[in-house]
Amino acid sequence: MLQMRLDCERCGADLPAAAPGAFICSMECTFCAECAEELDDRCPNCSGELLDRPTRTGKTLKANPPSAERRFQS
Repeated sequence: MLQMRLDCERCGADLPAAAPGAFICSMECTFCAECAEELDDRCPNCSGELLDRPTRTGKTLKANPPSAERRFQS
């Protein structure tokens, strides 16, 4: 199951699990739409393709909350 990370690793933008606009690679590196576009949809960590992250809502979100760990390093 995806960790559903809460922030963009590049700029720190909030990326709620229930909201669209997050992009992930196969290693679950997570970026906002603006950063994904600037990165030409390539993960700078592993060179994987950045794709739309699915949302998680309702009972599924309640039973499987997003990761509490923030990844952005200021």
